Amino acid sequence: MPVPVPRQRDTPATESGQAVLYTAAPAATGTGVAQATPQPPQTSQLTLLVIEDDPAGGLTIPEILDADGHRIRLRTARNLTEAERLLTPDVHCILLDLSLPDTSARMPGAAATATATATATATGTATATATTTAVDQLLALRQVLRLAPHHAVLVLTGEDDAERAAEAVRVGAQDFLFRDELDGRLLSRAIRYAVERKRADIAQYKLAESKLRAQENARLERGLLPTPLLEGSDLRFAARYRPGRSRALLGGDFYDTVRTPDGTVHAMIGDVCGHGPDEAALGVELRIAWRALTLAGLCGDDLLATLQEVLEVERPCEEIFATLCTVDIAPDGRRAGLCLAGHPAPLISRPGRRARLLPYENSGPALGLLPRARWPRRQVELGGSWSLMLYTDGLIEGHIGEGKERLGQDGMVDMINRHLDRGLSGEALLEASVTEARRLNGGELTDDVAVVLLSRAEG
Repeated sequence: MPVPVPRQRDTPATESGQAVLYTAAPAATGTGVAQATPQPPQTSQLTLLVIEDDPAGGLTIPEILDADGHRIRLRTARNLTEAERLLTPDVHCILLDLSLPDTSARMPGAAATATATATATATGTATATATTTAVDQLLALRQVLRLAPHHAVLVLTGEDDAERAAEAVRVGAQDFLFRDELDGRLLSRAIRYAVERKRADIAQYKLAESKLRAQENARLERGLLPTPLLEGSDLRFAARYRPGRSRALLGGDFYDTVRTPDGTVHAMIGDVCGHGPDEAALGVELRIAWRALTLAGLCGDDLLATLQEVLEVERPCEEIFATLCTVDIAPDGRRAGLCLAGHPAPLISRPGRRARLLPYENSGPALGLLPRARWPRRQVELGGSWSLMLYTDGLIEGHIGEGKERLGQDGMVDMINRHLDRGLSGEALLEASVTEARRLNGGELTDDVAVVLLSRAEG
């Protein structure tokens, strides 16, 4: 049998101050109401959808005014099928009559409920039967909550049915009302309260969801940060990492350190241009690729050429490039091979000497800039006791004071020497250096910062 098309007409107040709810107008055609989310009203007028089944043709209730004295628009539906048609985004609140007849026969969960009741009866479990019956009485509410997860819902019932009304609130309604106590002021206040409470509930849910997503992202990003593989080496390792993105744990800078079976310690630090999540993801890919290639025996120019191929395949656009510094320290710890791909030279400090940058000329270009580029490897003498600091340009590109002058490599060397004179080393040295760079910048550094310190003490 075809479903009657609902109609809408104004709801004038009667001489006695009463208003009658009539069936509402045709709703705009569209997909299911699950997608209909109530939006904040463009004006102060609210819309109430009443779902009731009064045989007399209308439910007489007092005229409803909002907080500003405007009449609340009313729609009414005889059943859930009509309600689904009328549940458009401009509806702010639903008033559901819990006495809708034969609700369970039309509900999706009716078969499962009937089966549960039959099972409970067959086993003679009176408690289970009573529980199932109580659930049946709220099937209409459960269906409305499923159809309108973003709408405020009030339930209407008799005063002698207070227990079921309270259960309706526990199931998900914002509040309940008794027919015998209904008046305009009470209903108006209940509607405003229900709408604001639903908005608060949705905001709280979104906040909790956002926090959960942030926690999951944090766990993921922490898992992507490297764990140095230095078992069997006498080198000490320290690192500091600060992403430039707000509330992020991972940026476009990346670093890693591994020891291969021959006793060589390999270290690298790199920087993908840009600061977004795509650059951070590419940095992780390059770091993992570097570790795999290093453990497979590649080094120097062969390794960097392969990494450039990885970059060219994985980067989101051709303008993306990455700088890189790789160091391979001999098993005796006294010398190292150094390759630079458009990256700042490391800093070395030795006991009794001032820290200085490692001299390096004719370094190769950044990865991703030139096809078939070459990256020469230079041999560096380290000595017996030393500290080698690898860093990204985020540490040296911060400003000094309010002007445009930047810290630069020379300023960084002076800063490191001041901290060495104070006797700082390892983690304390890196923490003090990053903190001072932030202070000189007048606030948080805008670029990603990564710093790695490898140290060896002879004897």
